[in-house]
Amino acid sequence: MAYQDGFYLLHENIPLEKAIHYSKVLTFSKVISLVNYRDNNYYISNPIYLHNGYFSYYLSENEEYKFDIDDLFYYTSHRILKRNGHLFINDYGMQITLASRYGIHTHAVLNRDYEFINGDIYDYRYSNIHVINPYYGVFEKKEYFGQLYEVKLNLNGTHLVGVYHDLDVAAIAYNKAIDIATQYGINKNYKQNYIETLSSEEYAEIYTNITLSKSFLIFLEKMKYKFLDNLQ
Repeated sequence: MAYQDGFYLLHENIPLEKAIHYSKVLTFSKVISLVNYRDNNYYISNPIYLHNGYFSYYLSENEEYKFDIDDLFYYTSHRILKRNGHLFINDYGMQITLASRYGIHTHAVLNRDYEFINGDIYDYRYSNIHVINPYYGVFEKKEYFGQLYEVKLNLNGTHLVGVYHDLDVAAIAYNKAIDIATQYGINKNYKQNYIETLSSEEYAEIYTNITLSKSFLIFLEKMKYKFLDNLQ
């Protein structure tokens, strides 16, 4: 039966949207692979269908993810997995999120930290992804006199670290806030921001000169004394 269904899909001009529902024996992934081979003369074991200039990766009948053709080689050898609503890829023994491949950090919030320009959350083509806040703890804030970046750190509630005019400076301020919090005995395994555009010397100079908000530093002092009281 599986052979007969496969033969039919390969030799009959049944559209993909109908082919998906045709066989009760072949897996969904196999149907996509066979129809793609029939239409594009290129067999891919993963559920990928080639279009002009892009390709679709099907997780299910209702989940068609679109990618640029430049990513084809990667996704022919890496499967997309879904667990608890999150998408992952097994990459050299590590499990990475799909979003992280496109500069979207782990705890990013849709339409706050990033957006899909055409509104299609399944469209991962580069031209459709706009990363608003590429760094941890940094939030874009538009004012009438220009664009600012708020830096916040969650320490028993969200605390304002500072407001800065430059995105990279804001990212470094977040790192510095984590370092200072650690010095005060607070260690929550925060992820640090990595700024590719700066040399180590440039980073060190900015880091040294950055000032953090007084309210944040006062809060850390209070946390330190609370911690010492609990030890006594």
